[in-house]
Amino acid sequence: MNPPAASWRFDAIGTRWQIDSAAVLDDTARARIGALIDGFDREWSRFRPDSLVSALAARGGEVRAPVDATPMLDLYADLSDATAGAVNPLVGEALARRGYDAEYSLVDRGAVPAPTAWRELVGWHSGILHVAEAVTLDVGALGKGRLVDRVAALVRALVPGGVTVDAGGDLAVRGRTERVALEHPYDPTRAVGVWEIADAALCASAVNRRAWPGRDGEGLHHVLDARTGRPVQTVAATWASALDAMTADAVATALFFDGGPAFAARHGADWVRMATDGSIEWSPDCSATLFIRR
Repeated sequence: MNPPAASWRFDAIGTRWQIDSAAVLDDTARARIGALIDGFDREWSRFRPDSLVSALAARGGEVRAPVDATPMLDLYADLSDATAGAVNPLVGEALARRGYDAEYSLVDRGAVPAPTAWRELVGWHSGILHVAEAVTLDVGALGKGRLVDRVAALVRALVPGGVTVDAGGDLAVRGRTERVALEHPYDPTRAVGVWEIADAALCASAVNRRAWPGRDGEGLHHVLDARTGRPVQTVAATWASALDAMTADAVATALFFDGGPAFAARHGADWVRMATDGSIEWSPDCSATLFIRR
């Protein structure tokens, strides 16, 4: 494992980023990376009023499809099928109702399910993104992974050598190897294990990262079952490794539900997940070194 020659840390889209590269990213390179991240946010963020997603949530309609629409929504369709509808890109309004809204109010207004027939409301074909009515798209199940992949590809085009892009725990590693600690969801001073990643991606999700109290005493977090609008109760944290971060991100989301392991196997991903009772599961060929095995 060769240490990076340069490391750049910054905040964007509500996440702490770190880019480690074999050569220094100059001001021009950093500006291009910033523009890529901002452009993705302007298209897909439900937290900013000037985004494409916010415009579609207000009125529906047809727009020219962003470059990420087809790969993300194609994978969402597979993800939705694998989890029997528990993952759904129209979960945005359900999240907002529970308090994870554009203002980050964390004020719970009750559970509502996402529209189950979402593919009748959202279409993407022939370069057009169509939303039949005013509904809120949310690409949180895999969108950050997609953006990490795009940033890693841009960095590789801008400077020679290996690169690691880390966006709040979603990593893409290219041309080098990283040894990554798997943070315990209930104790950030401990690790569940370590995972060596080479020319691949590793994404994680945990219910402790964005958590707040509900109005009826129910503990809320950002991983909702789209069928009910209620938070997942049985899984505390997931980690997934795949060739690309979008796939790893989608698998990390799927693992909160029953169809997750089959979805991971179909996409060639390895995984680890911790249940809320502290027990650990992992995929058959997982190369992570786990410190907890029960």
